[in-house]
Amino acid sequence: MNIPLEFFLFGAILLGIAVFHHQNVRIAIYGMAIILIYKDMTQPSFEVMNHFTHEWRLIANLLGLLVGFEILTDHFRTSKVAERIPAFLPDDWKGGFVLLFIIWIMSTFLDNIAAAMIGASIATVVYRGHVTVGYLAAIVAASNAGGAGSVIGDTTTTMMWIDGVSLFDVMSAFLPAFVALVVFGIPLSIQQDKHHRITKDALIGAPIDYGSLVVVFLLLIGAVTANIYFDFPALGVWVVIIATMWYRKPNWHHAGKASVGAIFLLSLVLAASMMPVESLPAASPGVTFGLGFVSSVFDNIPLTKLALDQGGYDWGWLAYAVGFGGSMMWFGSSAGVAVSNDHPRIRNTKVFLRESWIIPIAYAIGFLSLYLIGWDPHLPHR
Repeated sequence: MNIPLEFFLFGAILLGIAVFHHQNVRIAIYGMAIILIYKDMTQPSFEVMNHFTHEWRLIANLLGLLVGFEILTDHFRTSKVAERIPAFLPDDWKGGFVLLFIIWIMSTFLDNIAAAMIGASIATVVYRGHVTVGYLAAIVAASNAGGAGSVIGDTTTTMMWIDGVSLFDVMSAFLPAFVALVVFGIPLSIQQDKHHRITKDALIGAPIDYGSLVVVFLLLIGAVTANIYFDFPALGVWVVIIATMWYRKPNWHHAGKASVGAIFLLSLVLAASMMPVESLPAASPGVTFGLGFVSSVFDNIPLTKLALDQGGYDWGWLAYAVGFGGSMMWFGSSAGVAVSNDHPRIRNTKVFLRESWIIPIAYAIGFLSLYLIGWDPHLPHR
């Protein structure tokens, strides 16, 4: 069997990121450029401009969300709300799990990037900055899990909805998503509690900045509204950012920092989009399970597009697999890359895997719970 060279090049990119995590942005950019040059020189049918024109919407959306939600997170930090939260959380490991559950709930109606970044911001405060890499991984996983069953909680489920899949066909993903949350959330919360316990007393310092809090809510409303009506949440985010600049000026320093992470993710997404994958194996529970592991290193958006074109999947099973599967690597989801902008420690792949080993197990156990519902494949809906 002849394996196209593009797959070896993409594998080399992933290996380089895993081994030389301090150079991950350069590796992703250079790797993407090498694949692009190779395809342009060896495949006459590959047209660079046509390819980028086809991908522009995805690129603009991811760039806008990653940078825009970094500004949102800064407004949330400025509001000082996170400093009041310890008073409402249990002061042992259960407090950490409750926070993960809150993130899980938020991501059912917010973009998972926003849920993860707000959650990481809260965790930084309630644990006084002593947040383990494992717990940061749990925050990312909770945001991905919660969005898996909602057509407005994740890009992949939104794609399904726009393509004609009923929102009720996706909602079955909530069962495995919650099972997975329990499986990884409890041990990683206990691990975090042993490292640093939540202090019950809130850090009462500066008063809550309600103006910044209003901007946060407006940004979230803008993202959800633009997602529903235009399938372009970044548009709503930036309309609000520009419209409220006179009221609360954004900290553009954070935008610059987020841009680096966005460039890294976009380089990976573009490299993945150039892989010669024309179809997926025939739909089955086993294939769907495998797609979850593939999505931890391969962009889940083209995987979802191929599955929609092919049909024959149980959409709830697929939503869980491609939605939660990216949690198994820090760069496997946009939420993970977004959190890494403020917490670069999670970019150390060795440490990430060592401290979050329970997440792949949680994925598998959550997937098994789907058999309680049963595999109900849908015929092509178009």
